[in-house]
Amino acid sequence: MARKPVIGVIGGQHPSPEAIAHAEAVGRLIAQAGAILACGGLGGVMEAACRGAKAAGGFTVGILPGASKAEANPYVDLPIVTAMSTARNVILVRTADALVAIDGAYGTLSEMAHALDQGKRIVSLGAWDLTKAGVDSHGILDAKTPEEAVRLALAEARAGRA
Repeated sequence: MARKPVIGVIGGQHPSPEAIAHAEAVGRLIAQAGAILACGGLGGVMEAACRGAKAAGGFTVGILPGASKAEANPYVDLPIVTAMSTARNVILVRTADALVAIDGAYGTLSEMAHALDQGKRIVSLGAWDLTKAGVDSHGILDAKTPEEAVRLALAEARAGRA
């Protein structure tokens, strides 16, 4: 039996209204594609993506920074408790077959850096523009819409999974 692709959604806890709408649409589209959504399990972009996935009947995983399942947003099906603070970002990046970055602050930036270090390309929907810092543009796939972001992420997942 083939494993479902795992699409990581990364982004900030205090996003703009546009980023929240994008995250919810990305989550819904991931679920509609039959993929599993993984995220950091907290609020903001993470909660919006999980909410969108759950509305479409999807399955969500939250890789939590703290020591309690209670910190997970209400749309997380499987809370993974790490008690590792931001070090849990590495687990999320390694777990995901592909990543969609929406908005974000320094935690998102660290996840993007870990992904690039591991040879994973990132689908960016309004996230950090790392090309300004000299990152090869091959590592960043810019998306203009949630539909394009999910299409690119699913293609990356298919290309990279064994």
